[in-house]
Order: sequence, then C-alpha cells, then structure tokens
Amino acid sequence: MLDFEPKFITFDCYGTLTAFGMSAVTRELVADRVPAERMEDFLDDFEAFRIDEVLGAYKPYHQVINDALARTAKLWGIEHRDSDGRAIYESVPSWGPHPDVPEPLAALAERYPLVILCNAADEQIQSNVDKLGAPFHAVYTAEQAQAYKPRLQAFEYMLDQLGVGPQDILHVSSSLRYDLMPAHDLRVSNKVYVNRGYEPSTPYYGYHEVSDIAGLAALLDV
Repeated sequence: MLDFEPKFITFDCYGTLTAFGMSAVTRELVADRVPAERMEDFLDDFEAFRIDEVLGAYKPYHQVINDALARTAKLWGIEHRDSDGRAIYESVPSWGPHPDVPEPLAALAERYPLVILCNAADEQIQSNVDKLGAPFHAVYTAEQAQAYKPRLQAFEYMLDQLGVGPQDILHVSSSLRYDLMPAHDLRVSNKVYVNRGYEPSTPYYGYHEVSDIAGLAALLDV
C-alpha cells in the first residue's frame, strides 16, 4: 500500500481510463490502401508521428491527428485523405471506459478529488468523462494548457490550476512516454503505472505498477 495521502489523484484519460480506440478506427479507414499483413506497422508509424506532432508548438488536436496521418501516408507512399483525419478525430467522444474502471474509480472519488489531464480538445473530453461514471474535481485539456503531454508545460498548467506542487499529487497513467517520464522529470515522486500492455515497464522512473484501476484502489486501501 502507498504510504502517502495525495491532495489530488491526477489521471491520464485516453488509454488509462478510457479505452483508446484510435487504432481500430484507423485500421478500417485505410484498409483499402494498407495491406492487412502490414497494418500493425502502419499503425506504429502513425503513433510515432502523433508523438512527434505534439512535441512542437500547440496546434488543435484535429490538426495533430490529420498532420500525423498525412506524414504516415507520405512515408508509406499512399494517398492521404483529410476526411480520414476528421473521421478519426470525430470518433474520440464515442470511446467508453475500460471495463475495470467505473466501480473502483467511483470508490476513489468518495475519498479523493480526482483530476484528468488529457491530450484532447475541450469539445471532445466531456463525453468521455461522462462515460467514466465518477465525479471529477477538474478536467484539464491540452487546449487549455496550450501544450500536449509529454511537454512539461501541460503538467505545469495543471499544477498551477490546482495550486499544488509536484509533491502533492499522485499521477496515474498507462503511458510512460506521455505521462510518467515527464512526471518523473518534474519531480512528481508519487506515480502509478497502469500496465495495459501498451509500453514495457521501466522501473527506473519510480512508480508503483498495477494492472487495472482496482489495483490502484487497493494501493490506497480504498
């Protein structure tokens, strides 16, 4: 169990709480141009370009997706369609929670103020949050911060809004690359990695590891 009482539990949303549906949507959209046996490689490249897109100056999330998809299509020598980027973006509000999330999240919300910091647009996130079934103290987006994770500016914005320091929060994510590595760099000492199989565990970054949100609740004796 954690020997720490956070002032806030801060969460990544997409992938950690909300099931990340971007690969499934993309797979359907580009199936006429990418062979099935090479689709996973295409999706890996699309993910890599999305990471690169969010490291620069802020741009709206629909542009992040479309520009990353265009760069992937260029690398693969296939046609890019802006309509595909828009369809991926518009699918985001339809995504619901992982099955393990609602019950323990609601229990955590009875004891702690919960916060979300997500790489999303304001017009997207509330639909996803409503599906989680728990009350949140605050929901912060990249649009509000004018910066995407893993940029430290996104985390600084959240801490400033909450009026706390890195030592006061427990940050929870299923992504080391987007969340736990920058949280480590910002000296957030209390972190939980929800290992959903997206990335290999890297204990150097100093977190507790669980397999689901029930595991997080158990760490906090909830």
